[in-house]
Amino acid sequence: MTQAVGQLGIPRIPVSLRWDGEPVSSYRMTDDGLEISAGPGTDLFIDPQRTAVKLNAPHLLACAEGDFLLSARVQVGFASTFDAGALLVWLNDRAWAKLAFELSPQREPMVVSVVTRGTSDDCNSFVVDGDHVWLRVARVGAAYAFHASTDGEYWRLVRHFTLYASAEKTPSYGFSAQSPTGAGCTAAFDAIAYEPRRLSELRDGS
Repeated sequence: MTQAVGQLGIPRIPVSLRWDGEPVSSYRMTDDGLEISAGPGTDLFIDPQRTAVKLNAPHLLACAEGDFLLSARVQVGFASTFDAGALLVWLNDRAWAKLAFELSPQREPMVVSVVTRGTSDDCNSFVVDGDHVWLRVARVGAAYAFHASTDGEYWRLVRHFTLYASAEKTPSYGFSAQSPTGAGCTAAFDAIAYEPRRLSELRDGS
């Protein structure tokens, strides 16, 4: 079910977001951000072996013209493997990418990224020693960059990629949660910031 949800009170997000979620999923505003609760069996992933397609993870998205940076601190109520909260870049259901704070099969919170161009890849970045992490997505012309931070100041480059779309193609960006193997989970996003500018330095994230 897709619907416009207005400004949501999120600072510096200049346009309204739209909600796409199954009846078993929901979102709510908090004093300093938002929470998304994902229902059981929810995921965004197109298996590279073409054995499964899951595109039912709930998400809140808005369109962005030109270059931008979107960041948030993410906390997840981890219970089951692959429970996650994520930032998304979305062009269509076969061209999208997510940067996630996810529970690994080893029961470790990790920064994980997925880039989908017809099918999805899957890349684990680093283990997070704590219950939260800062995630950021940047559009740089026709390309995108994912960064993550444990303190909200020093950013590590996670991915630099393209979705094979022209620089004029307008992407959507936003927030998502998932629980592919579990009964559901809730991801909280706060310290949300949107900047309509180009990333200055790719490697150090400034």
